[in-house]
Amino acid sequence: MSTGNDPLTEAKLARISHHLSLGIRRLPMNRVPRFSDVMTCHAVRRAATEVQADIIHGHGAKGGAFARLASVGLKTGTGGKVQVFYTPHGGTLNYSPGSLTGLAYHSVERLLDPLTDGVIFESAHAARVYASVIGAGRAPRRVVHNGLKPSDFNAIAQLPDAADILFIGELRDLKGVEVLLRAIAQLDGMGEGAAVRKPVTAVIVGSGPDQARFVTLAAELGLAQRVTFPGAMPAAEAFPRGRVLAVPSLKESLPYIVLEAAAAAIPLVATNVGGIPEIVAGTDTALVAPGDVEALAASLAATLSDLDAATARAKRLKSSVAGRFTVERMTRDIVDFYAAPAAIAMPVGATAGCGATRNLAPSAATDQNHDRRRHQERRGCVRSDDLSSTISPGP
Repeated sequence: MSTGNDPLTEAKLARISHHLSLGIRRLPMNRVPRFSDVMTCHAVRRAATEVQADIIHGHGAKGGAFARLASVGLKTGTGGKVQVFYTPHGGTLNYSPGSLTGLAYHSVERLLDPLTDGVIFESAHAARVYASVIGAGRAPRRVVHNGLKPSDFNAIAQLPDAADILFIGELRDLKGVEVLLRAIAQLDGMGEGAAVRKPVTAVIVGSGPDQARFVTLAAELGLAQRVTFPGAMPAAEAFPRGRVLAVPSLKESLPYIVLEAAAAAIPLVATNVGGIPEIVAGTDTALVAPGDVEALAASLAATLSDLDAATARAKRLKSSVAGRFTVERMTRDIVDFYAAPAAIAMPVGATAGCGATRNLAPSAATDQNHDRRRHQERRGCVRSDDLSSTISPGP
């Protein structure tokens, strides 16, 4: 993993370190290609050899490249091939295919595909984007949504001086913080409730490369006394500080903060981007267009004007995600895919407008599928009966 983590990540690693029997190794990993990447790739290979790894799973474009290049020719302790899996996290997929940078990065992704035993996506949205810019490829693919722990569903008690609006995330342009600040500046006098007849307050929790610019913008908009920037903190610690969570992202995959807010039944105003629609699917939680200051302001005003209705919607969303997004299910699905990627990446008809991506509708179980399931059970693997989030490569 990378050597450069924020304090929150360091704390999380410290809490789980005693569970990690193979240990934690810190290696340099820069966002842009550098000559030092060659040394890091060799270090990944040495680490996999020393622990006799059976599987290497790379996350993000850089991690995925290291994992796949380092695995070439590697053998397990029993002499079999080391399997390598990849999970994209935006990164190269955010570049336009028409740009020189996008062309270069996407070409590398295609070259690495034959070295990949399976690709796991956090959302169907990410799978569609990957298929549209990278193509069908050879490696089996599967969508496995992020999962929530039982403790994530604990009730949150708001602080007496909680702000009207809460933002939690990295302070960078793609998270839509500028849009949120401009929407807050428009809120005064909007809506019918007492909450928006007074000056609206907000807490912007997080840190990032654009933090100083956002602080300056808040002052320029006359919000310096009403918008605070307390820095980064765990979501559970931040949730009591606000009455409505705003997620104004311009791009996303499947943001954990939306799942965590849903689990805590916190009223939510979020944009219709990435995998967020997959989280709220089947509920009455509406989403707003990304980058639209007026639409965001109107949605925030409506939510603050009737917090009772917003809280009721949040409770319905909580009930919905409780049955669909669990750590237990996420773990089972990933382990299943590790055990038999080709068998679980079931082919299921093309989706309109998604290129080589496959429809995410459930597929019928055939006798052959039952044979595969019995074979996996004999190997000690657990199968998920719900294949609604599986994707297969194109022909």
